[in-house]
Formats: sequence, structure tokens, C-alpha cells
Amino acid sequence: MTFRFIFLTVLAALSGPIALFLGADITPGQAVFAGILSASLTFLSLRVWANSRAAAPPMAHPPAQNHDKSHTDIDRAARPALQVLPAPVVLVGAQDRVIFANEAAQQIYRGYEPGSVLSTMIRHPEVLGVYRKAVQSMTPCAALFTINRPEERHMRVLALPVRARQTVLFFHDETDARKAEQMRAGFLADASHELRTPLASLSGYIETLRTTAKDDAQAQAKFLHIMAGQAAHMESLINDLLSLSQIEMNEHLAPQDNIDIKEVIQSVCAALTPLAEARKVILQINASDGPLPVIADQRQIIQVVQNLVDNAIKYSPPEGAVTITISADHNRRALATQNHRLGPKSARIAILETPQTPGVLYTMVHIQDAGPGIAAEHLPRLAGRFYRVEAGKTQSRKGTGLGLAIVKHIMTRHRGGLRVESLPGAGSVFTVVLPQSPAQQTSRQRRPVT
Repeated sequence: MTFRFIFLTVLAALSGPIALFLGADITPGQAVFAGILSASLTFLSLRVWANSRAAAPPMAHPPAQNHDKSHTDIDRAARPALQVLPAPVVLVGAQDRVIFANEAAQQIYRGYEPGSVLSTMIRHPEVLGVYRKAVQSMTPCAALFTINRPEERHMRVLALPVRARQTVLFFHDETDARKAEQMRAGFLADASHELRTPLASLSGYIETLRTTAKDDAQAQAKFLHIMAGQAAHMESLINDLLSLSQIEMNEHLAPQDNIDIKEVIQSVCAALTPLAEARKVILQINASDGPLPVIADQRQIIQVVQNLVDNAIKYSPPEGAVTITISADHNRRALATQNHRLGPKSARIAILETPQTPGVLYTMVHIQDAGPGIAAEHLPRLAGRFYRVEAGKTQSRKGTGLGLAIVKHIMTRHRGGLRVESLPGAGSVFTVVLPQSPAQQTSRQRRPVT
């Protein structure tokens, strides 16, 4: 590079004398000046050009040859991002060869090998059909299909042609959305059925009062009493439906307030004492001295305790007892090793598993009745909407069938747990698990865990 600089600079300096030698109409002084000016401009231009070359990165390949490679580099750069996506992604190239399948796709289609034909990896005709349609039309196409193994899953596949001879298959799991849709449809069907029965009864009694019983005062009083009961049942059902809907809307927002769970239980028992006395049932609370603060929404926890204690009173026989036991400072290990409260032969399930967050202590509330108990086959369905265990129940005990569903959703919002243990002939125990407040955990951290 130095030799080129010197050669071109000298050549530029000689341009003036050469012009004078060739007979140009200039003086010797003008020829020397022209040579110096030309040499200076040439030197500066070469210096700027050399600096720009040194600053620019060297090109490994000509631009025309780098076009295809740039696409390959982009694909390779995108692969780490596609690999960690939770949604399955498959990239198909020329001749229907699978170029790439991320980890989520390989969990579904375990026969993946780079370069294999798409039809040997994916056997679902809906997926292959939507892929063919997208390739032929060069437009995005979608389809729904179902995977049956290892468990049933409802998927939507979207085929996206990204460029010539390359197509991306993007899979979206719609199982939860499908289940939610089915649950909503079932809920509406059950709700309409529950409302249809009292409405039909009211319509029948109204027609009777207008015709055959319009002059019978005794029959009118009887029918009006029944109609009032049906109207009260409808009102209770509607209130429970509205309450359940509101709880589900706020289920993702965990409560932040600290409340004294013992004080809440005492107030609920005081409100239910007239009902207990009317049925000759004894209410008993077992708890340690002092407040027992938990993280909870007081209004909703009152609803939980009131529902469970009210059910316990209604199911207990006369002279029976409903015992409410509150115990604190349970860690994850203690929650997992709780003994059966009704004996080793009792059936027990977790309607809602406690999250068991590391470092968090929990308070447990056991509500035990002396009723007829619940058969083991009914326990898994207890918190289902409109589900009722009719055995041992009288017509006066019949509720809306939404109480335990409301309790379950409230406990889900509280990041707590709900368990049930029952033994036919010995009664039932419903257990509510709530996270203790940080102040409660700090004040008790030196005490032995129950």
C-alpha cells in the first residue's frame, strides 16, 4: 500500500512538468504549482480511501453469493428463540422435509429427525391437509384436530408459508379453552334446569289458585306457603350464581389483608347459634389464646365459614356437636403428614391442593360434624356445581348445590386448600387451609411446628 501511495503521488507531481514539456500554454512556475497541487490532492484522497477500507469489515463473500446465506443465518439465529417457545413449532422445507422442530413439538411427535419427510413425523390428516393447502395457495391456513395420546388434547394448527419452499407449522393448545366452553355450556344447562323446576311449580300453583282453588281458603294458604318456599329457593339460587360469578372474576387477585380467623369464626358461630339451638346442636370452638392472623378477604372467609358450619349444623342429629378446631404454624411437611381425624378407615381427599409455598406457614380450620357421613364415591364430586348428596337428606335440607363450589373458588383465590374426610356413620370433617400473615410467622418462628 505504501509503494502505491508513493507512485501515484509522484505521478501526480509530474503532471505539471509533463504538461509544460508537451507545449501547453503555461509558465514553468505554473507547471510546478500545478504539480504540487495535484500531488497534494492525490495524497489526501488516497489517505481517506485507505482509512475507510481499514474501518470497513472484510467481506467474506460477494454480495450476490451472500443472499442465500443471510437467510440461513437468520434461521439459525431464530432457532434458540423457537426452541424455548412453549407452543410447538415445525419448519418444513423443500420436498416436504422437516428442517426444524422445537422441544414442544418433539414432545408431541417423538419420531422427529432432521430431514425426515413430514408425513413420517406427523400422521394427523388434518395437519397434512392444511400444510398442503398452504403450500399450494401460499396463504395462511388453519385447522382443528385432536390428539388422543398420552391424554386427549384439542389443538389448532396454523400453516404459514414464509417464503418459497418453506412453511412454518404453528400449533396452539386449545384444550383449556374447550374445557371451559364445555363447562360453561354444562353450567348454563344445569342452571336452567335448576330454575325450571321451581318456575314450573310456581306456574302450576298459580294456575290452580286461579281455577279449582279460587274459592278454597285452606288450599290457597297451603299453596301460597309452598310458592313462597319455591320463590325463596329461586332467590337463593340466583344469589349463589351471582356470588360464584363475582368470585371467579377476581380469582386471579390474591387478597392482601390480614384478619383474625378466630374472631371471624366466633362471629359466624354467634350468628348461627339460633339455628344450632333450634336443632339442639352444640357449637364448640377449640383454639389457642390470642389472635390468629391470616392473609384473607374477611367477607369471603365469613362466607366460607358460614357455609361449612351451616352445613355441619344441618347434617348433625339432635344433641350432636359441631366442633371447630383452629391450629396454626403448619409447614409443608406438616400439611402432608396430617393424621385421619375420623380413624384410619375414613376416606379423605383434597378438593383443592394447598400450594405449599416454601417458607410459608399455614393455619388450618377443621369443621367436624356428627352427621351420617358421606360415602367415598361422592367425595371427588362434592365441589361440583349443583352436585348434591341426597342420602340422609330431607327436603328441608336441600340447598342450591353451589355452596361447596363457592367455597372451592374462594380458597383458590386465597392460595389455600380445601380437604374433606368422611366416614359413613361417624360424620365428616371439612378442613380449610389458609396462609398465615408474615407478622404471625415472624412472631412464631421460634415455636415448634405443629
